[in-house]
Amino acid sequence: MGNEGTPIGRLADFLPYQLSVTSNAVSSLIAERYRSRFGLKIAEWRVMAILGDAGSATQRELTEATLMDKVAVNRACKVLEERGLVMRQPNADDGRSHLLELTDEGRAIHGEVMPLARAMEAEIFATLDAAEIHQLQDLLRRIFAQTEKMRPAPRS
Repeated sequence: MGNEGTPIGRLADFLPYQLSVTSNAVSSLIAERYRSRFGLKIAEWRVMAILGDAGSATQRELTEATLMDKVAVNRACKVLEERGLVMRQPNADDGRSHLLELTDEGRAIHGEVMPLARAMEAEIFATLDAAEIHQLQDLLRRIFAQTEKMRPAPRS
């Protein structure tokens, strides 16, 4: 066991563990940059990133898009609202929910954070060539699609 190989069955060799640890490492590294400059936590930035792309969304849609727990999304939305980065609008399609969207200040911060996040992404993935990055993205999309197929249908 002193060789480079690791025993079969070890947690470090378990693909879901590797994906989780790598995802957390990448997210945390990028988050350090925007946390220190803008005071945003990972969940808050994820909500802002989705709203920056989508324009507006309900909390339920944000929960689905981020795959975060609805309590974490709710907390992030409240913090962003209190900071004046997100505002609620009545949802014309559903009177029971509200649409959230970035305020002007929220859009300005989004516009500053995205280039920082993209620069960090480029630095992290500099170890891979363009074909490897494309392959990794394709593999991750396929794995995600498979998990979606395997997910039980939501209960009504």
